[in-house]
Amino acid sequence: MPQHHTDRAYEAELSALRERLERMAGLVEQMIAEAMAAFVGRDAEAARRTIRLDREVNALELESDEACIRILARWQPMASDLRFLTFVLKTVTDLERIGDLAVNICERTIDLVEMPGFDLPEELAAMGSRVQSMVHDAVRASLAADADLAREVIERDDLVDEAYTHVFRDVLEQMRSVPGFVARGIHVQSVAKWLERIADHATNIAEQAIFLAEGHDVRHRGRRAGGGAQGGPEPDEGFSGT
Repeated sequence: MPQHHTDRAYEAELSALRERLERMAGLVEQMIAEAMAAFVGRDAEAARRTIRLDREVNALELESDEACIRILARWQPMASDLRFLTFVLKTVTDLERIGDLAVNICERTIDLVEMPGFDLPEELAAMGSRVQSMVHDAVRASLAADADLAREVIERDDLVDEAYTHVFRDVLEQMRSVPGFVARGIHVQSVAKWLERIADHATNIAEQAIFLAEGHDVRHRGRRAGGGAQGGPEPDEGFSGT
């Protein structure tokens, strides 16, 4: 975390940046939870309310970027302060993209409300809760300089990948066997894929948290090809959503 500095104005700017990051993280966590509640409950109005939160997330990303540049130009920080600013610049991008993915889920919810009802895969709601907790813990690990917690978040990504594969195959089977289910199934597969991508972004944040706490870069070490925020490997058959 940032080291103490003799100038109170400098410390105040770092503190404000930290608070802005916490606010942004809290908003995207809220968006994930509300997007999934709207999707499971087929609640188009709740989905629209969640979409509106994205404007604040976008604004916080821009404000954070500007604050980092201002601090770099004015104070020329060194050591852990510089790592913190690097962390914020990268993390707000991941958080903003998570917000966009929650918006995607909400947009699919609005589309599905016009279609006949159906039973969702049991693992889908659990995926939503799991990725929300990954985002929460990844940011908490960074602010507490807790590398062990960050590594736990990274390990959880495999569980999300496994759940995504199960949901994909479950929905694919329904698309093959239930007449008229294809359009609805594509929506469900898309939501599952977006949850998997949120987990990838949480993993990115956790990797940056380790860099912040320990000063070394753990990205791409032992990760399977295609991992990270670009998404994990796709199942080898059918449609996975876009």
